[in-house]
Amino acid sequence: MSTATPRIPATLIAGDGIGPEIMDATLAALDALDAPFDWDHQTAGLGGIQAANDPLPPATLDSIRKTRLALKGPLETPTGGGYRSSNVRLREAFQLYANLRPARTLIPGGRYDDIDLVVVRENLEGLYIGHETYIPIDGDPHAVAMATGVNTRQGSLRLLRYAFEHAIATGRKKVTLVHKANIMKALTGIFLETGQQLWEREYKGRIELDSVIIDACAMKLVLNPWQFDVLVTTNLFGDILSDLTAGLVGGLGMAPGANIGADAAIFEAVHGSAPDIAGKGIANPTALMLAAAMMLDHCKLTDSATRLRRAISETFNIDQVRTGDLKGSANTAAFTKAVVARIKGGA
Repeated sequence: MSTATPRIPATLIAGDGIGPEIMDATLAALDALDAPFDWDHQTAGLGGIQAANDPLPPATLDSIRKTRLALKGPLETPTGGGYRSSNVRLREAFQLYANLRPARTLIPGGRYDDIDLVVVRENLEGLYIGHETYIPIDGDPHAVAMATGVNTRQGSLRLLRYAFEHAIATGRKKVTLVHKANIMKALTGIFLETGQQLWEREYKGRIELDSVIIDACAMKLVLNPWQFDVLVTTNLFGDILSDLTAGLVGGLGMAPGANIGADAAIFEAVHGSAPDIAGKGIANPTALMLAAAMMLDHCKLTDSATRLRRAISETFNIDQVRTGDLKGSANTAAFTKAVVARIKGGA
């Protein structure tokens, strides 16, 4: 007699713009996998403004506090009104200190083949803490702009430990510390120093370590990305490099993201809400589907995660079903139908 898979409560935020369309596609794929999620539907972004006059309503925060797990579509931050990014607020509310951004070639024949990289980005510190001010001079209220960055030993340590543990658990060979300690000796020097000390103390002999200056890293990623495996870095550098590595594999439409913290894990498509194509049924749901695969991995449902990734790859490369952004002719529904058929066919 087989034991039923335990149900997993999870928060679902469809998002704005194309969010509901790509979320429906992703849910269809998860249903085909019999993924055991019990969804609590909530809103955020513009949807949160319309529903509760708040881009991150209390009900959404309460839901994630209970489930500690969420799948999220793209959110739009309303312009004006002093609204802060819902994504930033979510990171702060749940101490989502690690941003995990894999980049893997799914469609061969582009500028780069056989890319398989992971960027691990610190998510809460650095120059993104928002400590900024203007100093007025001679009647110009914006004569001088100042920003303060803060990196802590403890914040660096927990991110770096996560990066090393994730790299080892997923069979990676090398971790590269990306920094600018030659210029920002304190702000990024503390990150570099902490990483080197942690490796010496706990990970030497278990995984290879090297380091590279951020500008050289960007150049090397374009010239020879295969020399890297796992890149771990501070908030601003990680933001830039994770988009760069997404560009190596076809853009943000192919790039999932995970935000891992002490109190919750939130999985997302990292691209925007694309309001210009919302409602047209032509959006590419791949990034959100891949984020759902990361969520399955996180919940130790690795077989289902592997089946989902394989179905997407076979849809692209065997069936040749691709959306317009990938030079195909399929709409969202046709692509989703093909992925679901692959999942069911490979069951």
